[in-house]
Amino acid sequence: MDLEPVKPRPTVRIGHSPDPDDAFMYYGLASGRVPTGPYEVEQVLKDIESLNRLALEGSIEVTAVSIHAYAYLADRYLLLPCGASMGDGYGPIVVTRAAAAPDALKRMTIAIPGRLTTAALALRLALGEVRTEVMPFDRILPAVSSGEVEAGLLIHEGQLTFAQSGVHKVLDLGVWWKARTGLPLPLGGNIIRRDLGPRAIAEIGAFFRDSIAFGLAHRGEALTYALDYGRGIGRPLADRFVGMYVNDFTLDYGPAGRRAIDELLLQGHAAGIIPHRAAVEFADLPA
Repeated sequence: MDLEPVKPRPTVRIGHSPDPDDAFMYYGLASGRVPTGPYEVEQVLKDIESLNRLALEGSIEVTAVSIHAYAYLADRYLLLPCGASMGDGYGPIVVTRAAAAPDALKRMTIAIPGRLTTAALALRLALGEVRTEVMPFDRILPAVSSGEVEAGLLIHEGQLTFAQSGVHKVLDLGVWWKARTGLPLPLGGNIIRRDLGPRAIAEIGAFFRDSIAFGLAHRGEALTYALDYGRGIGRPLADRFVGMYVNDFTLDYGPAGRRAIDELLLQGHAAGIIPHRAAVEFADLPA
């Protein structure tokens, strides 16, 4: 009697950046403690600008992206209603080697971690047209400290560790945005490719949300896993950083989070940075 061949499980690639908050969200999947049903999950680990580019190519099923980049991805991807990185009164910061006033930044060249990052969009909204130079995110702080560049836009744990390098904080874009709009700054989100179809989108989105909830429910062990992505920062600092960006907004954007995305992309368009009005559409997940 011939046996039917076993069908391979469909592979779902999930991309995240190498920083503690994204790793914390992924822990439930990485540990195998959150079931993925009929799907084989493959972790794709790249910096956020590289993930933005992968999504622009459509070559990854689920990934973290900059909210700025989503303006160019909405035709091919839906935003998952979970997985947000929101800075509620804090966010990426601009630092200089010597103390300076915010207006002085307009005369400097500022190193940025990618042109499609939300940090770069917020920088241009705050300062207008400024000279920028793209640099890997983990090179920016040492480049400012050494004098290689005049100023730098810091994301990830550099927002907390900058003082150890002797540089000076000039502008916090999360503070600026909160004062301007009263809203949190929506830095990153997770997207899922539309062509997977409603059933797969619901199933994959549900186990991704379960992974976030698992990390929050098992904070100690999820934080231990996330420390591998902290580039040498200690547990207390990693705990503080994760607490900043994995919170109630991460399980669900909620009305304020959704308004924040609309407002950011609307202002980006009004300022001539984003050439079109971006249509934001969220995936439907089971309750």
